[in-house]
Amino acid sequence: MRSAQRYAHRRSGAVSFAVIDLDGRMRSFHGAGTAPAASVFKVMLLATYLRQGSVRHRRLHDSDRRLLGPMIRRSDNAAATRVRDIVGRGAIEGLAHDAHMRDFRYDQVWGLSRTSARDQARFMYRLGRYIPKRHWRYAKRLLSSIVGPQRWGIGHVRPKGWHLYFKGGWGSGTGRVDHQVAFLTRNRYRIAVAILTEFDPSHSYGKRTLKGVAKRLLRGLPRLPARF
Repeated sequence: MRSAQRYAHRRSGAVSFAVIDLDGRMRSFHGAGTAPAASVFKVMLLATYLRQGSVRHRRLHDSDRRLLGPMIRRSDNAAATRVRDIVGRGAIEGLAHDAHMRDFRYDQVWGLSRTSARDQARFMYRLGRYIPKRHWRYAKRLLSSIVGPQRWGIGHVRPKGWHLYFKGGWGSGTGRVDHQVAFLTRNRYRIAVAILTEFDPSHSYGKRTLKGVAKRLLRGLPRLPARF
């Protein structure tokens, strides 16, 4: 944490992050500050869609997969808007309530919905609670198979032996926002990370900030944790 905080202080723009460690404790840096969610909101859309009453108890149809796959794997905005229209504001805010999000504020322009690092780290850490068990493996497959051109930041510093599930958000690619939310697992170990940045000089600069923060937060993670 100290190394990540020092690094964040040196970066241009606004940086906040939160991590839930191996003991389930949250540590944060400006963790309650909010920013436009951009495409990290799509993880909430994924969970909201999969837990609908019309979906949670059945197998996914090809139409479901054609909608959700592009939304997560390559961050398709049209698919996200379609999912938002299907599930509706009430279901999204219901998920935020169930996930104990203290700082979330919905906006009809979904990318402008406000969120915080602490809310997103907690949400990712407990994501399996909000997605029906029958769809959990599918959700993890999507979050672990983000397309190559979008696997920057934490995607470049995954510790050996750990499984990474994440989503990024970058607005229009100008540096206005560059975010990543993630959880990592190894055997029975789990951690979660959320890094939010705003007002980066460029998208490339924001990606470097994400990588630098993530690298420092994960530096002490055991590479080969013992099984319980």
